[in-house]
Amino acid sequence: MNKTKVVSEFAPLKATVLAQSQFCFPEDPKNSMDTSFLTKENVEFVNNSGGKDVAEADEKLQRDWEQEKIAMQSLLESYGVEVLRPRLLTQHEKDYGKEQGVGYSNFFSRDPFFTIGSFIIEGNLRFMHRRREIFPIRPVLNEWVKNNAGYYFAAPQPDLAEGENSEVGPFIEGGDVVVLGKTVFVGYSGLASNLNGIYWLKQLLEQFDYKVIPVRLHPSILHLDCALSMLKEGLMITCEEAFLDGLPEELKDWEKINVSLAEAANLIANGLPINEQVYVTDQAFTDLIAKIEAKGIKVETLDYHVSRMFGGSFRCTTQALIRE
Repeated sequence: MNKTKVVSEFAPLKATVLAQSQFCFPEDPKNSMDTSFLTKENVEFVNNSGGKDVAEADEKLQRDWEQEKIAMQSLLESYGVEVLRPRLLTQHEKDYGKEQGVGYSNFFSRDPFFTIGSFIIEGNLRFMHRRREIFPIRPVLNEWVKNNAGYYFAAPQPDLAEGENSEVGPFIEGGDVVVLGKTVFVGYSGLASNLNGIYWLKQLLEQFDYKVIPVRLHPSILHLDCALSMLKEGLMITCEEAFLDGLPEELKDWEKINVSLAEAANLIANGLPINEQVYVTDQAFTDLIAKIEAKGIKVETLDYHVSRMFGGSFRCTTQALIRE
């Protein structure tokens, strides 16, 4: 029996969940979702596609989006990574999302759950159109825990006593969770995870000798992994503007490849280490690629424009189950 184990963001990736490419915009995106973290191109597409599945709004874009995942799976498997995929949404799930006016999503496997050490933890997503995103992933996790040792937990359901838009939570999203051995950094900007979610995680993990560090982020940054990418021990890509209280003390001595807030919004820091020698990023980021290669790291590139258009990139579309 294998063991669920994620020891860091750059330990050799051996098994991961790679997202599907399904998304239906809320019926009234302007009033039902925060778009402050998206680029201008993204916002225009969102505002013109209310109530529509991406496949309905733009068939070619949908095909290109699906092709990105095919290319990503092929790349990961070429490095010996086991790739698991969530199921597709049922017609009932799609109909329900449209009837409720909130849409539906099955597109970023990083956020609905996360892995820390031997813990698989289902989180809670803040945006209403993402609240049910764990369901197509759950069959993968259920099958995984039958055959692989580890723990499987879920965060408490969000408190809706004050309505669907209540800020109580607890909200905890995988994009905010960054693992470095027994230290876990968790971002919060007001768009995703909140302090109630972080305190719940802290209470759980401290029983197992983990240290959980809240990281306050700029309000235009969706997740911590949009502002921080660990390439290997002692080297990271970071947007220092995004850290309202400065970088965490544990990372201040690390060597930095700095990016701007605008670049972070374009997901330039959301690449994926396969191990300490290989990093995956978008082929569009030519300046960043040169800087990473100058550090002796091989860079694999793909066109991930469509995924980035919907607010996530390589890390967002994967969630590790084994990194050791």
